[in-house]
Order: sequence, then C-alpha cells, then structure tokens
Amino acid sequence: MTSPFTYLKHVREEFTHIVWPSSRTALGHTLIVIFIAIAIAILVGLLDYLFTLVVSQVAGG
Repeated sequence: MTSPFTYLKHVREEFTHIVWPSSRTALGHTLIVIFIAIAIAILVGLLDYLFTLVVSQVAGG
C-alpha cells in the first residue's frame, strides 16, 4: 500500500495529462445540455398534461 503523499504525487502528475476544453467548447456543450434539458422538461410536461386529460375523461371526472 502506498503512502498518502505518494498517492497525491501521482494524482498531481495525472492532472498534467488532462486536456481541458476551451471556454468556447465548454460553453457550447453547456448550452446543448441546457437546451436538451428544457426540451425534455417540456415533453414530459406535455405528456403529463395529455395523460391527465385522458385519465380524467376515462374516470368521468
């Protein structure tokens, strides 16, 4: 088992190998995720509304 200091040294070395995205790429991906989340929320809301209408018609309420 390695010591915590050795482990942290290896972690620091691995961080130098990370290729971080540019701010433009990160912003683009963030906007895509937000757009998809909003689209799914709208879809789920519409489906909920439609199922509520159908169930209320079937139940006679």
